[in-house]
Amino acid sequence: MSRVRIVSLYSGSTGNSFLISAPSGSILIDAGKSAKRLCMALNDAGVSPDEIKAIFITHEHTDHIGALSVFLKKHPIPVHILTGCAYKLATEPSVAPCLCQHPPIYSETVGDMTVMSFPTPHDSRASAGYRIEIPTEDGKLFRIGYATDIGYISKEVEEGLTGCDAVILESNHDPEMLRTGPYPYDLKVRIASRRGHLSNPDSAAFAAKLCTMGTKYLMLAHLSQENNTPDTAYDECVSAVGDEGVRICVAQPDCITELTGGILL
Repeated sequence: MSRVRIVSLYSGSTGNSFLISAPSGSILIDAGKSAKRLCMALNDAGVSPDEIKAIFITHEHTDHIGALSVFLKKHPIPVHILTGCAYKLATEPSVAPCLCQHPPIYSETVGDMTVMSFPTPHDSRASAGYRIEIPTEDGKLFRIGYATDIGYISKEVEEGLTGCDAVILESNHDPEMLRTGPYPYDLKVRIASRRGHLSNPDSAAFAAKLCTMGTKYLMLAHLSQENNTPDTAYDECVSAVGDEGVRICVAQPDCITELTGGILL
């Protein structure tokens, strides 16, 4: 049987990168932090950088692209990105030749994976989530959904994630911790806005809905280290989802987190 791995290499305000490995190869979603840190995380996951077939970028904020310039000097692989947020990278000598620019909705095939984008609501020039489909040995599809940096659950986000077997979903902040925390008022307003980040309650409510429609693996991601805790996000999600036989975990900010030990297809 074939195995699919879903691994957060790291996730949070300081940097984000996720590894999706299927029988025919591996892809990354985002490449934040530094090239050194990215390669260390891949090594911790038991994956060589040379195994990565493509990188799919959600948006242009530094915590999602910080490793690209140096990483691509040694590993020049395709980087799929929305045209609207490619401007930061198009002038980077090591990055520009690797860029594959796309409209907000596009589809790419990488080995046996089909990666489809959908627009997400965030305060960047453009932003995308991803739905990945991998064929199973019995002729069906295993579906993985990814959406972080979302101010609210838009129609596009709901459609993109509904029916996915495994979902990586933002659970950024606890509203009360954000309200009483150390951030300046303007930043608090930005985070809580419809183009900011998804709160624990909104994430948990949507997670519960997804789990009634087939989601069995759920990773909470992009937690704020100032306005959230892993236990707070996890407990709220578990309370909302209930006893649905769903595996739930929380992506850590500075070390790898594997959603499963490898899902057999």
